[in-house]
Amino acid sequence: MGPMMFSRAAAVALLAALSACAVGPDFQRPAPPAASDYGTAPLKGETASVEGTAGNAQRFVADMDIPAQWWALFQSPKLTKLVEEALKKNPNIDAAQAALRQSHELYLAQKASFFPVVQGGLGASRAGVAANAIANPTVSTTSTYSLYTAQLSLSYSPDVFGGTRRSVEAAKAQVEASRFQLEATYLTLSSNVVVAAVQEALYRDLIATTQKTLELQHRLTETVRAQKEIGTASNLDLLTQESAEAQTAATLPPLQKQLGQTRDALTALLGRLPSGEPAETFQLDELTLPSDLPVSLPSKVVEHRPDVRQAEENLHVASAEVGVAVANLLPQFTLSGDTGSAALRISQLFGAGNGFWDLGASLTQTLFDAGALLHKRRAAVAALDQAGAQYRSAVVLACQNVADTLRALQADADALKASAQADRAAKTTLDTASRQYKLGTISLVAVINAELVFEQTELALVQARVNRYLDTAALFQALGGGWWNRSGESLNEQPRSARE
Repeated sequence: MGPMMFSRAAAVALLAALSACAVGPDFQRPAPPAASDYGTAPLKGETASVEGTAGNAQRFVADMDIPAQWWALFQSPKLTKLVEEALKKNPNIDAAQAALRQSHELYLAQKASFFPVVQGGLGASRAGVAANAIANPTVSTTSTYSLYTAQLSLSYSPDVFGGTRRSVEAAKAQVEASRFQLEATYLTLSSNVVVAAVQEALYRDLIATTQKTLELQHRLTETVRAQKEIGTASNLDLLTQESAEAQTAATLPPLQKQLGQTRDALTALLGRLPSGEPAETFQLDELTLPSDLPVSLPSKVVEHRPDVRQAEENLHVASAEVGVAVANLLPQFTLSGDTGSAALRISQLFGAGNGFWDLGASLTQTLFDAGALLHKRRAAVAALDQAGAQYRSAVVLACQNVADTLRALQADADALKASAQADRAAKTTLDTASRQYKLGTISLVAVINAELVFEQTELALVQARVNRYLDTAALFQALGGGWWNRSGESLNEQPRSARE
């Protein structure tokens, strides 16, 4: 009869837990932004265009979906290879995946709080009694005896006020926060690889342009030196040209340093030591500038941005923790029971008449703790306010990122067009000045000035081309990177899609 009553009590406790109401606020997802644009000037159908690398027009396409492998739009097999390698081997990915697994296991552990805890025990003891002082607790004629015990113990805390459910809710939300943290790591890492590759191409082009200019200046220096020897150029002319050549040469080492450091950064993104530098190198003319660019509404951006979704889940955690803190202020119920057998000989342990059982219930209410539980509830409410403010900040930042890149992309195209025009004009001016100098109609100073202007326009043109690549990558990152289109999801590798 004891075990039967034990089972009935446990069933009643489970029923009471399931029918209880959960204290604390019920989490509601924040409403998405109602804005229909980003406050920028109305987007043109397409950007300006110009001949040459990265000169094609880019079209802004409303609600265009983003592929999971958005970096493939640059049409560089080498870039795609390195991004995929980074996503597999970068230790930050391993850390984020481990954090996701950890939070998932903690969630499963927290779910176990819904069920009773059953423990089994087997004990043996040897005791002696004071024969002249107290009665022997056994029927033995000696003052010493052995006692063998086997028992099952059950303890259960019914979730009367929903504190356990709020704890499980918080743990589940933490799993989702870890999942979106993993997504943010994927997005940041892939974007950093693309940026590093484009920056490498930038420095290679800047170095090549500087070296070409340096060669031209060196030939001009030799020409002036020869003219000085025959008396057609002054010493001042020679010193001026040598100074211009030296100034250009001084800009080369910093560019080479930046190229080397960019290569080191790219190597580190692949999860390699500096000695494992990849064989792949990048040039601007090897990259294709995507022609179609997505433009999502702010309401879609907050749905797709991993950092915003993580902030939302952190808000969910904080909301559930308020419920936990409120439940801790209320009475705590506990049911317990034991059943087993005890005997003086181990061979009689499970014999008739040796069984025992007990059932118990308790209710505890904190009467005085110097306000500790009350302050913990207030702290939980403050944490909820903090999480709400952080979520709103994440939304503002996300929309700002998109607005910034949209402005930049339109300005980039205009800047490239202007730089190309300036470069052509400077090249024409330099060619004209060189011919006139050979004819003796202008001074060497005029040629040097024309050459310096051309050098500056060449460098500006390279930077303008690179800006279009960088800001295009920034737009894909700002819009969330298309993670919701990735297939082959698993707990250890891929996050779930944005279906919730």
